[in-house]
Amino acid sequence: MANHKSALKRIRSNEKKRVLNKYQHKTTRNAIKKLREMTDAKEAQTMLPSVISMLDKLAKKNVIHSNKASNLKSKLTKHVASI
Repeated sequence: MANHKSALKRIRSNEKKRVLNKYQHKTTRNAIKKLREMTDAKEAQTMLPSVISMLDKLAKKNVIHSNKASNLKSKLTKHVASI
């Protein structure tokens, strides 16, 4: 167990951040899955910017690596273009 006040606070703040990161990561993964399953090109075109924005936010907060975000954005853009 932690012995210092600052360590106790760090434990609390880390837990808060972990839960928020987990929620945002899962939400983004679900959005990506939904986008990949779309068959309507117009809907996919309108949803793509929001998914890209989600990926950029995750990369900015180091929840996912920036290269992974770039790879996903590239693949999703190609997928939407091919619909």
